[in-house]
Amino acid sequence: MEFIDPNVVDLSRFQFALTALYHFMFVPLTLGLTFMLAAMETVYVVTGRQIYKDMAQFWGKLFGINFAIGVATGITMEFEFGTNWSMYSHFFGDMFGTPLAIEGLMAFFMESTFVGLMFFGWDRLSKQAHLAVTYLVALGSNLSALWILIANAGMNVPEGAHFDPETMRMQFESFVNLVFNPDAQAKFVHTSVAGYVSAAMFVMGISAFYLLRGQHRQFAARSFRMAALFGIISTVAVITLGDVLGRLDYEKQPTKIAAIEGLWHTSKPPFEPWILAALPDDAKQENHFEVGVPLVLTPLITHTFDQPITGMHELEDAAGPRIRSGIEAVSALRRYGVTHSDADLALFTQHEQDMGYGLLAARHAPNQDVTNIPENQIDTVVKATQPDILPNVFVTFWSFRFMVFLSLWFFALFAISAYISLKRRLEHNKLLLKLCMWSIPLPILATEFGWITAEAGRQPWTVFGWLPTFLSASSHGVSYMVFSLIGFVLLYSVFIAAELYLMFKFARLGPEHDSMEPHAQHAAPKPSAFDMHSTAS
Repeated sequence: MEFIDPNVVDLSRFQFALTALYHFMFVPLTLGLTFMLAAMETVYVVTGRQIYKDMAQFWGKLFGINFAIGVATGITMEFEFGTNWSMYSHFFGDMFGTPLAIEGLMAFFMESTFVGLMFFGWDRLSKQAHLAVTYLVALGSNLSALWILIANAGMNVPEGAHFDPETMRMQFESFVNLVFNPDAQAKFVHTSVAGYVSAAMFVMGISAFYLLRGQHRQFAARSFRMAALFGIISTVAVITLGDVLGRLDYEKQPTKIAAIEGLWHTSKPPFEPWILAALPDDAKQENHFEVGVPLVLTPLITHTFDQPITGMHELEDAAGPRIRSGIEAVSALRRYGVTHSDADLALFTQHEQDMGYGLLAARHAPNQDVTNIPENQIDTVVKATQPDILPNVFVTFWSFRFMVFLSLWFFALFAISAYISLKRRLEHNKLLLKLCMWSIPLPILATEFGWITAEAGRQPWTVFGWLPTFLSASSHGVSYMVFSLIGFVLLYSVFIAAELYLMFKFARLGPEHDSMEPHAQHAAPKPSAFDMHSTAS
């Protein structure tokens, strides 16, 4: 493989992480708002009450702003695979490209086609036909997420492919195994439901803003209550599916789960504590302090009381023989590329499952080529490679905890808000309304932390166990990467600024058609109690 400057790899990673984080500011809201719009419109069609049509149209307008800008930020990411990750695209392109192509042909076109009908079809379609269109938009946006997460799951838990020594790439083997990869299914539901949490908080927070200002009170009260109930269900689902993902990581990605838990040594069930807070030190491979809850970690991760969780030191020790075997695999593969002899192919096949560990050792080999390692230096290279199997523990550990702590905050806030709203006592709880308003960006932040946990925890691999990240990038120059990185930062910052400007502008204006309070948008803020009882009929 061609030598790749480590600085180019780091810049490529930083650029992709940055564009993905930007893009993920829009995705959760799109996923969640579509189903909230469908729920509001369903109530309108069933009851015939105009206010639910007003709700669907107003929140639909904010959805449209987010959708348009979100699509623009996502398109560039797919090109990055070809421009900045050419080695990865060659090695895993069949597996990754298939779900992305289906996403474009099926989900994206479906979503984009029906979203126009949803916005402009209110006066041209029957109630039932427009409701069907809204559900198709929701289905399309969530199918789009499904195919992207199927592609991502293949990188985390490669299934449905095999390595071909003739083409030097992972070849497509089973579409069924690709689609029904357990990691894909769990990750799709977890991510989609996290989007529903974001949408619920978005609607609840803006509704709280109107209630605090005494504007659009009946409209806001209904939106607030529906969002709070939607949020409770979604938060419970996202926590439950997060538990499923943790169990899958325990089985398929032990280095990730050990890093998430800050577990340097194998656990001692059942008393091992779940660490609430710690200061992991990657260089010294220890935690400087720990605050934990005893008896929680084992059942939380293994769903038993007696199964241990392998620690990072023990995982490093276990990797030693695999690195040595991987060096044999890569060396045999190189020879087979020249000789095409059955003996070299047989030796490669014998060590094939460890090939990725041999590629990982290339970082410490002369000219990144393990065939250049002198026999008496192999032990040194193996020892130097062992710590490389671990992700950045500090980042993985804390990004996971921020996500979890925020999820617990959301559950508490949604539960209290739903209770107060159902009791029709919102007018006495302005602090709660302010908390709801200030919490609008937090679910998106939690989603970003979840993405960081999943992707930082997968390191040092782009394709787990098969292809190291440092061998996956394109062989660009540093100046090219710096130039393109600056361009992306400027472009995406403009997108974010446009999103915030439009969102603030239209959220402040409020619903254009408020059937229950037709002149509310021009009314001065009212300090009196909300007329909640009148909304119950």
